[in-house]
Amino acid sequence: MKNSIVFVLCFFSILFVGAQTIEKQAPQGFDVEKKEISHGKIDTIQYNSSTVGTNRKALVYTPPGFKKSEKYPVLYLLHGIGGDEKEWFKNGTPHIILDNLYAQGKLKPMIVVLPNGRAMKDDRATGDIWEKDKVEAFTTFEKDLLNDLIPFIEKKYPAKKDRENRAIAGLSMGGGQTLNFGLGNIDKFAWVGGFSSAPNTKEPQELLPNPAKAKELKLLWISCGDQDRLMPFSKRTSDYLTENNIPHIFYVEPGGHDFKVWKNDLYLFSQLLFKPINQQEVNDSLQSE
Repeated sequence: MKNSIVFVLCFFSILFVGAQTIEKQAPQGFDVEKKEISHGKIDTIQYNSSTVGTNRKALVYTPPGFKKSEKYPVLYLLHGIGGDEKEWFKNGTPHIILDNLYAQGKLKPMIVVLPNGRAMKDDRATGDIWEKDKVEAFTTFEKDLLNDLIPFIEKKYPAKKDRENRAIAGLSMGGGQTLNFGLGNIDKFAWVGGFSSAPNTKEPQELLPNPAKAKELKLLWISCGDQDRLMPFSKRTSDYLTENNIPHIFYVEPGGHDFKVWKNDLYLFSQLLFKPINQQEVNDSLQSE
């Protein structure tokens, strides 16, 4: 009997440790559509933006087996300066990546919203994308997201409405928005992921004037390719968090500033969402040789 108890305790100990480790790179075929598995659905929605004064578009992914009678956590996934609500869909194929992960039982069922982070009346990625008003529109999106888009999603879809069931992540300009908005609204988001965050990322002391507040987050993920010239913006944030003993994951991965890196980020980050997580153990796993 005693030996049986020891065996069971060891078994569950192994399970717990395994749950806190993570692959460093997605396996081959992770982003290839598989006809034989169940698939989620992508909808195009329009919501009224009182912030912008017009109707705005977003894409919404609902997972395989989605039921309106059930409640789901939500991930808001943001694009870069040259994109719009379709950038992730066209170049990052999140629907395929997530479908494949669901088929392997690796994800907590969630709704994923792909918004347009350029909050202005003409929000298309055309002309000079670096024009002052177009760049400023990425800052304006914080108000649009909080006051218009999130309330719309939580009214139209069976979304859980508490911070512990709301995540935000993004790439490049969207990574900067993620850190700015997520760390600036910890009362709204408990899961934050900045991928290759751009120069729009606020200085760490402005992001978190009260660093201890970030301890309320369930997950704070910062990643960047080792060949990416924007690395200093991610590193200075991670360094500040480390100096202030704030749990977070900092993953320096192979690659530059491109979708090969960001697809891998989504593959890894999504598996951690809305589950119990030990950030230090995951971080150690990613840093190990």
